[in-house]
Amino acid sequence: MNTKRDLQNKNQKEEENRRKNRQRLVRYAVTYLITGLIVAWLYQEFILPPAMKIENIPYSEFKAKLKAGQVVSVTLGDTHIAGTMKNLASSSEKNPTVRFDTVSVRSGDPTLIEELDAAGVTYNVEPPPSPLSGFLLSWVLPFALIAGVYYLFYRRMGSGAAGGAGGMFGIGKNKATEVKPEEVGVTYKDVGGADEAIAELQEIIQFLKTPEQFAKLGGRIPKGVLLIGPPGTGKTLLAKATAGEAGVPFFETSGSEFVEMFVGVGAARVRDLFAQAHNSAPAIVFIDEIDAIGQSRASGAARMGTNDEREQTLNQLLDEIDGFKSDMTSPVIIMAATNRPEVLDPALLRAGRFDRQVIVGNPDLIGRQQILRIHCKGIKLAPDFDVGQAARMSPGLSGAELANAMNEAALLAARERHDAVTLKDFEAAMERAVAGLEKKTHVMNEQERKSVAYHESGHALVATLLPNADPVSKISIVPRTRGALGYTMQAPTEDRYLLSMDELQDRIAVMLGGRAAEKVTFNSVSTGASDDIQRATELARRMITEFGMSEKLGSVRYAGQQLQYLGGAIEDNSQISPETRKAIDEEIRRIVTEQYERAQELLRTHQAALQRLSQSLLTRESVDGSAVREALQATPGAASS
Repeated sequence: MNTKRDLQNKNQKEEENRRKNRQRLVRYAVTYLITGLIVAWLYQEFILPPAMKIENIPYSEFKAKLKAGQVVSVTLGDTHIAGTMKNLASSSEKNPTVRFDTVSVRSGDPTLIEELDAAGVTYNVEPPPSPLSGFLLSWVLPFALIAGVYYLFYRRMGSGAAGGAGGMFGIGKNKATEVKPEEVGVTYKDVGGADEAIAELQEIIQFLKTPEQFAKLGGRIPKGVLLIGPPGTGKTLLAKATAGEAGVPFFETSGSEFVEMFVGVGAARVRDLFAQAHNSAPAIVFIDEIDAIGQSRASGAARMGTNDEREQTLNQLLDEIDGFKSDMTSPVIIMAATNRPEVLDPALLRAGRFDRQVIVGNPDLIGRQQILRIHCKGIKLAPDFDVGQAARMSPGLSGAELANAMNEAALLAARERHDAVTLKDFEAAMERAVAGLEKKTHVMNEQERKSVAYHESGHALVATLLPNADPVSKISIVPRTRGALGYTMQAPTEDRYLLSMDELQDRIAVMLGGRAAEKVTFNSVSTGASDDIQRATELARRMITEFGMSEKLGSVRYAGQQLQYLGGAIEDNSQISPETRKAIDEEIRRIVTEQYERAQELLRTHQAALQRLSQSLLTRESVDGSAVREALQATPGAASS
């Protein structure tokens, strides 16, 4: 009984959708027709060259202009006289003549031919028109054109009402790209650094390959899988690889493809996409950047213009997912990707819709090695190229950034005419990604070079002397295009997921090591530490407001909400009292000041090493991490420190 009622409701719903679709198409047709007439009028009135326009003049004016010698040529007809005359109103050489037309009174003016001959006007006689041709041109042709346009329109409308995909000239047709199973060409072997995500997706592959295995126990496969992660982590590649492993068609589209100016077009495209997927089942439908249509409707009042279109598209998507059956005979899996999960509508994420969420994060050390090996294919590497060392040099990079760094290393090697890509080429590519290109035309004066050398030496020495800091890999005082006059690179030996208070304090001390070196050496400071101070202050603020690392304020979170993947913190201090804000500022100042003084004390103790390392930088401009250790070892008493 319930099945019969559900079937009736479904039929009624489909009929209602067809009726609404027909109404929308009629509105579109009227809108297009009116717009076309307006455009045609504007074209005839303003755009058409004046030389092509015909000026209607009285017969008396025609006779006057004929006597004045302004008429150039005429065509004599039974009812009218047409021709060209000199354009005395315009001095432009582009339009020397103008076309005219006047009512013919040739039968009542027997001297007209003689006057034309006397004036030297070129004339000819128009034969009488055929009644049949006049009827065809005046009545049959216009009605034939109108009938043809309306036939085309109603044919389109009929296909749209029947399948939900038509629309005026295919405007409601979805723009998804269908990739055949044999054309996917990507499997999990082409994906690196996502072992956990691949493990979660194995169940989807098994369902698409052997759906009967799940039918035995009555299990229900998830309808939707949402891939969440920062940009460049390979979400689209992972979805395509899933289709490649399962050997099923892959429908790829983007959330922005459903958003149009006209209300209802996005909903029609959603219906067409799901109908097309059903016809090709088993298949995978992938919607990239689903946040373009799946944003929370609670904040819809703040959006203007396309708000109705977005909401109708989202409602249609929710409705299609609810009525979507991944049965055992024709399974279809919906996959989507986003790097803004915090803005998605809760109705989209509830159980029964996108109820399987897979996190795809930046790769760890092992994952970076896998990704580099994948992107090394086809690149000629030097025999001593160490993929593990290259992975340690690129902490925090996504898969896309690693691919770009590997490609940049190959370009640099080719530019330098190397026989193969070396580890130094990859290191140079990483420097280019972090600091930009070398500004060889930027020349600093001697005092600036000296200040930068001591500044970078301060960073490197503090990082080497502190027990919890990452080791230094390279120091340079060569200016870069991103505004850096020098830089100090650190290469972590391993990936870290938890950081203690001591480790965070050491990081702040390293950030302030450059400013401390200037203070210790010159007893003055410069503007070169502005970025260091900003990063140190931000880290200290997070220690207080997010990590609860303050005895004065306790283990309480004071920070506002933050965007998870795209940055741009949203500060919300409305619940914090003025007294607490003052206490937070005091604690931030205390942490930063303590680590600044700590860095100064370390550099005063090892001032000889600071001098030695700075001189080495001034001479060579770029040194590696071994130069820091050599400077410390050459200083008496350094080992005991």
